[in-house]
Amino acid sequence: MRTFMVGTMALLRMLLSGARKRGKPPRLAAGPSAEDEVLLDAPDDRLAPALIAAAHGGYAPAAELLAATRESAEWEHRDRYAARLAVIARSRPEWLRAWYAAAPHDPDALLVGARLAVDRCWESPARAELLRQADPAITAAADSGGPDPVPWRIALDGALGRGTGPAEFERLWGEAVRRCPHHYGSHVAALEYLAATSPGAHRACLDFAETAAQDAPEGALVRALPLRAAFACLAAGGGPGVEPARLHAAADLAIALSSAHPAADPWPAELRNLLAYVLVRLGRRADALEQLRLTGPYATSFPWEREADDPLGRFLDVRRDMGAAVARAPVPAGSGRPRYGHGRRVRSADH
Repeated sequence: MRTFMVGTMALLRMLLSGARKRGKPPRLAAGPSAEDEVLLDAPDDRLAPALIAAAHGGYAPAAELLAATRESAEWEHRDRYAARLAVIARSRPEWLRAWYAAAPHDPDALLVGARLAVDRCWESPARAELLRQADPAITAAADSGGPDPVPWRIALDGALGRGTGPAEFERLWGEAVRRCPHHYGSHVAALEYLAATSPGAHRACLDFAETAAQDAPEGALVRALPLRAAFACLAAGGGPGVEPARLHAAADLAIALSSAHPAADPWPAELRNLLAYVLVRLGRRADALEQLRLTGPYATSFPWEREADDPLGRFLDVRRDMGAAVARAPVPAGSGRPRYGHGRRVRSADH
């Protein structure tokens, strides 16, 4: 396989050229959920019946759910639901085969099939070759998808896994953002491609993520992209040359996004879990504990699986540790820390 490399700034310009509701404040729970109530990767009320039916061999609820997301252009939900359904299809494929047999050209069945084709190649040492063999499934989903950006997000994931060169990635990126300029999943794929093809380019990744977030409407999930870039930076030891203030600003932007969603809601659970992880790494224990409280009983595998084979256990350990640390060093009421700019807290690390 040929290995393609591209200059950081050239790739950054390419990505940026492709892509500018706050709800009621959450009703807060009195405290964190009991440990025996915490669930890992729990589905929301719309997805749960489709997963249960698929586990028993039925595809109709999944077909109805994905059709509804397509007809109402709920692209973020559609992306997440297709990924979860592909997980079920990987271990229990009979329901997806039955769906294909009944409706071989159904864009929703083809979407799940494309997601499955990419995901099951990912851990293989022969990933690049297997992903090339998955191209027909991805192409079929894209051809049938019309305005849907999700098949193109899947194509971007496949391109990353194959080591595709920048020209082809740019073509796929253009197709994705033409359909939905602020689709979070497509931007995550682009961010991961930038990081993979430009090792150590943490500042460039933050540049891309910050620009995408600034261009997005208030409340759009892509406004959490700087948090994803900050996570990658922190996971790599902080990223040489990255100003700590940028990492804190990414966390603050995500805090604002989290505040637009109700407490104990499964939809923002991954955002809040990732935000808590980043806040812990930044030393912001009280803020991290607040996000762990807001997430309620909804733990997610990502990002805790990066640190432990038992992501649920790791989530609970961190929540317990943050609670104990905050209790040991309480902040007196009314002694709020100074702020500046758009709600950023002033810290010695910023200077």
